[in-house]
Amino acid sequence: MKKRFPKKIFQIDKLKTVIVDTFEGRKNITQAPVKKAVQDVIKGLDEGTLRVATHDGNDGTWTNHEWIKQAILLYFRMNKISVMRAGFLQFADKVPLKKWNGKEGVRVVPTALVRFGAHVESGAILMPSYVNIGAYVGSGTMVDTWATVGSCAQVGSNVHLSGGVGIGGVLEPIQASPVIIEDNVFVGSRCVIVEGVVVEEGAVLGAGCVLTASTRIIDVTGPQPVTYHKRVPKNAVVIPGSIPKTFPAGSFDVPCALIIGQRKESTNVKTSLTQALREFNVPV
Repeated sequence: MKKRFPKKIFQIDKLKTVIVDTFEGRKNITQAPVKKAVQDVIKGLDEGTLRVATHDGNDGTWTNHEWIKQAILLYFRMNKISVMRAGFLQFADKVPLKKWNGKEGVRVVPTALVRFGAHVESGAILMPSYVNIGAYVGSGTMVDTWATVGSCAQVGSNVHLSGGVGIGGVLEPIQASPVIIEDNVFVGSRCVIVEGVVVEEGAVLGAGCVLTASTRIIDVTGPQPVTYHKRVPKNAVVIPGSIPKTFPAGSFDVPCALIIGQRKESTNVKTSLTQALREFNVPV
């Protein structure tokens, strides 16, 4: 997963200043330099030279670049709804679809839709699915049938998003962090991951896991449970679970996620995944 901005830091700082000033009302969106700055940011997102969130080295943290989300919102403001065509299909939107010429190295199955301003690396496979503006999809990743990658979500390399997976998007509030799916993660069918949850490298999520900011992610492999919030640890094997919670009307089970084991480190990603799925009998 690419982690850094390009070396032209001066140009990025200049873009950032224009975007922030415009978003906060100090510049007018109708001015030609402002329009160019917004378009440059969206083009950078589309090409993968800019990203909404970047990894901060070896400490595992991610930085949310609010000004880039501001640029996306300004882009919506700048554009008017217009009729767009894709074969026999017609749409009415403010953001055009990404156009493929076959040289990108991406396999795009018919009815896979990617909005302009999202980047898909060479080697990715898009089954009939949807990738929204500001999102990033890494090389070797499969976005399977009816899976959705929401606005600004960051999906790493060699990830499998199984059928019907919902990766949440976020543009507002500006300070909200996007969903992060790091490299070599397997996400089982019909999983839903929203509200800035980070799924760390190599994790395996069984079918039907729902992860939100408030979901308890409980490691039950030791003598005492260990609870995580908004983060699935590296190589964790996770299945849906439930825990009792008391309400005025009584005690009821509410959803949680259970860490039931660890995926073994291996130079062969596919072999380690197969072993984890078999060893822990994880539904996919």
